[in-house]
Amino acid sequence: MSTHVEEQVTDNWAVSDPELQPVGLAIVGAGYWGPNLVRNALQSPAARLTAICDVDRARAEKLASGFAGIDAGDDLQRLLDDPFVEAVAVATPPATHLEVAMAAIEAGKHVLIEKPLASSYSEGHALVTAAKERGVVLMCDHTYCYTPAVQRIRELVRTGVLGELQFLDSVRINLGLVQRDVNVLWDLAPHDLSILDYILPEGCMPLAVAATGADPIGAGQACVAYLTLQLPRGAIAHVHVNWLSPVKVRTTTIAGSNRTLVWDDLNPSQRISVYDRGVDLADPAQLDADDRRQAMVSYRAGDMVAPALPEREALQGVMAEFAHCIRTGRPSVTDGKAGLRVLDILEAASRSLEFHGSVVPLRGER
Repeated sequence: MSTHVEEQVTDNWAVSDPELQPVGLAIVGAGYWGPNLVRNALQSPAARLTAICDVDRARAEKLASGFAGIDAGDDLQRLLDDPFVEAVAVATPPATHLEVAMAAIEAGKHVLIEKPLASSYSEGHALVTAAKERGVVLMCDHTYCYTPAVQRIRELVRTGVLGELQFLDSVRINLGLVQRDVNVLWDLAPHDLSILDYILPEGCMPLAVAATGADPIGAGQACVAYLTLQLPRGAIAHVHVNWLSPVKVRTTTIAGSNRTLVWDDLNPSQRISVYDRGVDLADPAQLDADDRRQAMVSYRAGDMVAPALPEREALQGVMAEFAHCIRTGRPSVTDGKAGLRVLDILEAASRSLEFHGSVVPLRGER
């Protein structure tokens, strides 16, 4: 698939093609993320929103109000029995993902599920297995993977523009929202881990993880955490997530042997900067005796380039990708297996937290 996932899917989507008619979609969960899904489903030519379901019927009805032809209720089974519902988008708390998504899969519905895929690796594996057996699409809403910025980063990393990967450093910090049911790792890190999974080239997936965290406010779970991921060939990835920072920061630095990329998601005028700056190490075998006595390290100070990026709402790309996969049978780039790889890291990081930062190997399933 093209690195520009959103562009490819959107450009290829044609509602006049009978094989690519809009998908009948229902949304389960009308809380924090549900309204974003509803808005984008209504705006997307790839989807036909038919129903909204929530355990709080009044909340579902409020969200559906003003839109003709959208059913609202609290009966999941009634929704799943509706033949006009081909697919379900799950925007409920992670602890309910297994129950809701499994019911949809068993009813023969395609499923788009909010991050993380499930509340444990075993639950996620059960969903992936069930979807494969029923022949339905299971896709993770790894939203950032459908932004023009991340798609361009994937292209620059995978085509070798940056050179061989040396390190990746990601910071995702802000003030709140402190969650009751999950720690900061499970709340914020899925974004960074899904991006990492998406952009890294074949043969460069994480091997092991170490994590440390703290709960300085007595919330009962880690509110500040640091993950260190071991990558092949000596490369390293570091992720900092934090609910307690007075300032909001969303930056990622990716250094390669040729160039270094800096992504600032809060800077719409220059989200990506690519620097031809770095450290070069001479090969001792190519130096004469006098040169060996000199430092073999040299510093490269070249130009900086800021690629122009279009501004598109990522969820439009998610909707188009989901519908396109349903109609064509093509696996999504953020399918259930991608969700499993994220869960693998989250579970290993949680074990590392318990053992004060011990290195925990990953399953390595691809």
